[in-house]
Amino acid sequence: MSALVLDAGAFVAVDRGDRAMIARLRAAQRHAVDLRTNAMVVSQVWRDPYGRQAQLAILLRAVDVQPVDQQIGRDAGVLLGRAGMRDSIDATVVLMANTGDRVITSDPQDIAALAHAADRKVLVVSC
Repeated sequence: MSALVLDAGAFVAVDRGDRAMIARLRAAQRHAVDLRTNAMVVSQVWRDPYGRQAQLAILLRAVDVQPVDQQIGRDAGVLLGRAGMRDSIDATVVLMANTGDRVITSDPQDIAALAHAADRKVLVVSC
């Protein structure tokens, strides 16, 4: 079954109370669709040292947050070079997506270009 891979835009939308995004993610959970991201994406969106980003904290409990290790870092660098792009976090998001997954992002053009360069058959969904 495919997963929803969340880029920072999905988390920002939830943190801002975007009802459409919250409903989309709840529907995914009801249908047993895995929610996935990586630790670098979390670093882009988590700002409150006291944990007061309640909506974000609730969402993170339901998301498989994967680590970014040295190999993924190297692979992301190679992908960026191949695509002629610069956003390393976007590259790590694309690398964690599998064929058939949907990537929810506020940067659909960048994610689509990286997915193409990585030969990943994913659906890029704008948030």
